[in-house]
Amino acid sequence: MSDAGLEKNGSASHEPLGNGNKPPRAFPLYGLRYAMREYLAEFFGTALLLFFGNTVVATVTFNETFAPAKWVIITFGWGFGLAMALYISMGVSGGHLNPAVTIANAVYGHFSWIKVPGFIFCQVLGAFFGAALTYGVFRPQFHTFAPDGKLHVGGDYGTGGIFCTYPNPKNSTWDNFYTECLLTGILMFVIRSMFEPKLTPVNGYAPIAVGLLVFTIGLCVGTTTGYAINPARDFGPRVFTAIAGWGSEPFTASNHYFWNPIVAPIVGAIVGFGLYELVIIPNED
Repeated sequence: MSDAGLEKNGSASHEPLGNGNKPPRAFPLYGLRYAMREYLAEFFGTALLLFFGNTVVATVTFNETFAPAKWVIITFGWGFGLAMALYISMGVSGGHLNPAVTIANAVYGHFSWIKVPGFIFCQVLGAFFGAALTYGVFRPQFHTFAPDGKLHVGGDYGTGGIFCTYPNPKNSTWDNFYTECLLTGILMFVIRSMFEPKLTPVNGYAPIAVGLLVFTIGLCVGTTTGYAINPARDFGPRVFTAIAGWGSEPFTASNHYFWNPIVAPIVGAIVGFGLYELVIIPNED
């Protein structure tokens, strides 16, 4: 989720990985793997993010002892899970891990449009894979949680929310769209300032800083919509749950809410990035 695209060519700077013409790695197909390194970093970074995020929700869902501090634990898990995911991806791909961040960077010329489809595909696929890993860890609990042994999205024995977001039932469609758009706009606005060298750059601790930002967003406002603020984080696991036994309900629940965490974060990220470019002007000296 970092503002990876600050370099015009859309790539992070890299030191040479080998000496001379000899690859430094023992595994075959080094050239192909090196060419795909940014996409692989986005895949594995997003997978790790979803694994940590989904498993922390599963842990508090299946263990009643965590109930009093449930939301604080969840926001900690997502925030620090993101930090860990950024540590393995930021130095390679820039650590977008979020289609909204990728698209916003491309819109304002900080990332190559040619790379956008590949980044988004790897982010969604990584999120799907992270959800699958979570299901594998907690499979027995999923199938014994409800008295009827079935998988439910919502209700007293709902487990669909472990993987993807569902809004407060009191919210209107506009409430949900506005909230996701606003939260992602704040995310992008603050991240953009974190990576501005003329302001207070987060050199050396960027993953922790971005993780704390997401933790803060979740702790303060996250209960309204589940704070997807990331289309891949929501859509990949939603597809997984539909395939893994939850049926079509992940896409029909909450008045077909599934489209909101896709569209609203993209709009919000573009607006947030643009607002930063418009109003935050660093000193020239």
